[in-house]
Amino acid sequence: MSSHPYEILTPDVVMDALAAVGLRGDGRLMALSSYENRVYQAFLEEPVEGHAAVVAKFYRPGRWSDAQILEEHAFSAELAAAEVPAVAPLVLNGATLHQHGGFSFSVSPRRGGRAPELDDGEVLEWIGRFLARIHVVGAARPFTTRPALDLRSFGIESRNWLLENDKVPLDVQSAWEKRCNEALRMIEDTAVGGKASSGIRMIRLHGDCHPGNILWTPGQGPHFVDLDDARTGPAVQDLWMLLSGERVQRQRQLGALVDGYEQMREFDREELALIEPLRTLRLIHYSAWLARRWDDPIFPINFPWFGSSDYWQGQVLMLEEQIEAMEEPPLVV
Repeated sequence: MSSHPYEILTPDVVMDALAAVGLRGDGRLMALSSYENRVYQAFLEEPVEGHAAVVAKFYRPGRWSDAQILEEHAFSAELAAAEVPAVAPLVLNGATLHQHGGFSFSVSPRRGGRAPELDDGEVLEWIGRFLARIHVVGAARPFTTRPALDLRSFGIESRNWLLENDKVPLDVQSAWEKRCNEALRMIEDTAVGGKASSGIRMIRLHGDCHPGNILWTPGQGPHFVDLDDARTGPAVQDLWMLLSGERVQRQRQLGALVDGYEQMREFDREELALIEPLRTLRLIHYSAWLARRWDDPIFPINFPWFGSSDYWQGQVLMLEEQIEAMEEPPLVV
């Protein structure tokens, strides 16, 4: 008996799923880097809509409902209609979401590109313009089924699940819980903590806009992939993961992003105070994400360092650093 649903997702199942929606592969199939879902590049015997190869995504069972996946697809279609360079699923047999072998899956065109040069101000400005265009579309209407990025879902629920399921070793648990609680209390008085009087607007976002989800093509600029984590939240969520290095470097990168962003949409400076709270929530949520996925065989293989006392001691130190960062004045532009 299979211990995890993805163990039955063999290459034959993938090819049969594609055939079920009218796509005949030529036998070349390559697994792409993805932990949350299973994603494959398949070359076709005959091109579809001009594409000789497609990317098939098999959604992790139980993570999103079909309604939530379809809401992501609708958002990507809105972006494509607005000529925003985001990769949207193909409509096959009148639908973007399909079922085969117990899996929900979608098929998208393959797009090439490389990682953007985030030390290049012109590249950051270009990305900023397109992020603003995503947010113009995102602000037009709300999500109705997809969740928000907030203190409860990313912070409190993650903390509680880790403690209730004994995922933090006893020798580190007290220190981690203390720092985690301290950090979460600091976030309570922010917009992502539920402060109704903040005035910061929550909109539909990419949600996971790190450099790996931006593909850069020389002469054409960026296009955005993987809207799987699309949620409701503050616009700055799609900017802060593109910042790295010391404060001076992050300040410079942020300035270039916002310069580009404000060519298309006004950026609310009040959101800059949310960067470190959002980083802290992601830190806590990431540990819970790894722990919740540990029955998936690829996780122990790719994250062998997770779960040890050393890992959790490192998390305590990182939470201490985040507490200090949240006490500092925010970046300015």
